[in-house]
Amino acid sequence: MSSGTGTADIDPELIEQGRRLFAGDWQFIWAAPTIAVLPPMAGLEVAFAGRSNVGKSSLINALTGRNALARTSHTPGRTQELIFFEGPKDANFRLVDMPGYGYASAPKTKILAWTSLIHDFLRGRASLARVYVLIDARHGLKDVDSDVMKTLDAAAVSYQVVLTKADQVKAATLQEHLEATQAALAKHPAAFPDILFTSSRTGDGMPQLRAAMVQLLRERGAA
Repeated sequence: MSSGTGTADIDPELIEQGRRLFAGDWQFIWAAPTIAVLPPMAGLEVAFAGRSNVGKSSLINALTGRNALARTSHTPGRTQELIFFEGPKDANFRLVDMPGYGYASAPKTKILAWTSLIHDFLRGRASLARVYVLIDARHGLKDVDSDVMKTLDAAAVSYQVVLTKADQVKAATLQEHLEATQAALAKHPAAFPDILFTSSRTGDGMPQLRAAMVQLLRERGAA
């Protein structure tokens, strides 16, 4: 569901197109530890940003129906590069798994390096159509999330908040975090107003997220 909107409220054609898109062939294509070695721009890209251990890799695996497309870890900070995945050739569409920001079990110099990588990528990638900012539904929005949102606002990059691990939160807590996040987003001009809820474990919210990406591809003339 997304801020009170269920699958039934979304165009069934978008739901089906999303299912077909992510049931197709998805492959790892590139890992970039620095901005200097990014892959050439081609088609549209969406990126997943979020605090360490928020579940970015698990979300990508759930979206594509693959258990090990994106590497997951119980150790925060394992993803230290921009990881690119490409979908079916006719889609001309990529997913980008970004390093987690905030806490990570790594040297401070390395954390600073990949935090800089995140912000540089968000500011300067013309093919980046949208960023999904993942927020752990158990903990809600943090200051470090707001910093990333400010970078996206300044770069005029459209972004949408996704509350992950929604199955692990009581309904009252989820509603509380939803309302607090909605209030915060009102101050961010590049933020997409609707908030998505997902669970990589149960699959909840995946049809809506896939449909949102298909809609984005339509709007940008890529689908």
